[in-house]
Amino acid sequence: MMLMMLIDEIKKRSSHVDAAINELLPVTHPEELYKASRYLVDAGGKRLRPAVLILAAEAVGSDLKSVLPAAVAVELVHNFTLIHDDIMDKDNIRRGMPAVHVKWGEAGAILAGDTLYSKAFEILSKVENDPVRILKCMDVLSKTCTEICEGQWLDMDFEKRDRVTELEYLEMVEKKTSVLYAAAAKIGALLGGASDEVAESLSEYGRLIGIGFQMYDDVLDMVAPEEVLGKVRGSDLMEGKYTLIVIEAFGKGVTLDIFGKGEATVEETEAAVRTLTECGSIDYVKNLAISYINQGKAKLDVLRDCPEKDLLLQIADYMIAREY
Repeated sequence: MMLMMLIDEIKKRSSHVDAAINELLPVTHPEELYKASRYLVDAGGKRLRPAVLILAAEAVGSDLKSVLPAAVAVELVHNFTLIHDDIMDKDNIRRGMPAVHVKWGEAGAILAGDTLYSKAFEILSKVENDPVRILKCMDVLSKTCTEICEGQWLDMDFEKRDRVTELEYLEMVEKKTSVLYAAAAKIGALLGGASDEVAESLSEYGRLIGIGFQMYDDVLDMVAPEEVLGKVRGSDLMEGKYTLIVIEAFGKGVTLDIFGKGEATVEETEAAVRTLTECGSIDYVKNLAISYINQGKAKLDVLRDCPEKDLLLQIADYMIAREY
């Protein structure tokens, strides 16, 4: 029941974000470029990052409309990273549909991603707020984009290596995934008029739940049905990705025949998942994800009690309660 209420609250805010996207990122000349840029955005997605930004602003006393351009900017950055990730990872399916580079080619997809990236900053500049706070938000988002690139580079570098440590994995996940949640929460707080100290606590909330989110994502890749995932189950194993589940298992001396193999039968995948379950690696990562989520929730103690704070707490819980 609580989950349905949370989804309803996110959808309410998402409808405003979607309307703002239509206004701030119209399909204009050259149409195919903007169709390619809008393709993943229009395909849906959970809109969790803009929801975090809006709720952070509301929780410190602001309102949704005043931060809408910032929420759109964060969502566009997220989609920019997805387009480029799919090219680099050679993933042909995203959200159950052909990836952007499949429909428009790699060159077209790169341009679509670059368009979203540049438009995000143009749109963020349209926020009506104190210029000093807008400048701080620009600084946060630009540094975040750099960190995302650093995280993606680390992720690609891991694939060439025989060993990756847990600390290295955590650095990669923080930069590739969690910094955008941190940025969303901090930008929302700053634009909402919060002090630097409160904004920093909200940033930490985003960072910690973002790490938990990615860890749980790795768990779902192993245990969720393919029709729910929208991609091949165990694809991280076949691609040779050093998730924390794999790192922990390898540290115990476990061997996985399908790791880095590129493809595997259903039976081989089931056997690998069974091995990772029996050695305790999947539970280890699941429990660690829960720990990060709880640490993130504690950072919200700086906020007054209000419905928006409760929703931010529920979003944190949702990170480890979702099915995909």
